[in-house]
Amino acid sequence: MCPGSITMERSVLEIHLKNLLVEKKAVIVKQWFDAVVETYPVDASGFLKNHAAQFTNPVGYTFAQGIEGLYDSLLDGLMPDRVSAFLDGIVRIRAVQDFAPSQAVSFIFLLKNVVREELKNVLRENRLFDELAAFDSAIDDLALFAFDIYMKCRETIYDIKAREARNATFRLLQKAKLIGENE
Repeated sequence: MCPGSITMERSVLEIHLKNLLVEKKAVIVKQWFDAVVETYPVDASGFLKNHAAQFTNPVGYTFAQGIEGLYDSLLDGLMPDRVSAFLDGIVRIRAVQDFAPSQAVSFIFLLKNVVREELKNVLRENRLFDELAAFDSAIDDLALFAFDIYMKCRETIYDIKAREARNATFRLLQKAKLIGENE
């Protein structure tokens, strides 16, 4: 057997998807980040890719930090409090942009494609389909968390818009002297 390949001591039964996902973390997280950024127009995606500068590119930075945190959370087991912290930043940004609800949370499902592409040979050779199905299920749960956060953000936006419309109407009625100052 050649160096770098699976040795006899490390049998097929000892290969677990989690170990592979940990081993390939840097590559998978980068590819997932790139896939999320590609959901934006070309001019915006180029800017978002420069995520190192927290203060000059807070959106790219939030995406990069959130994606890495979500990936780690998927590997460690989804704990709602921890996941919410990472999801919140990304979903809030996407909730105020011109995305349909399905598009706003679809970035989570991009991870499935990235993992399959990065690990396709190993998954097939070692028959890790059950573990992959469990990982996919965790990604689906993450998407449900994201959708809940998205809906809360949209509700907040709707409440703000409704309050602004009500206040504007009230001010117009006051100017027209149709209602008094104390009403």
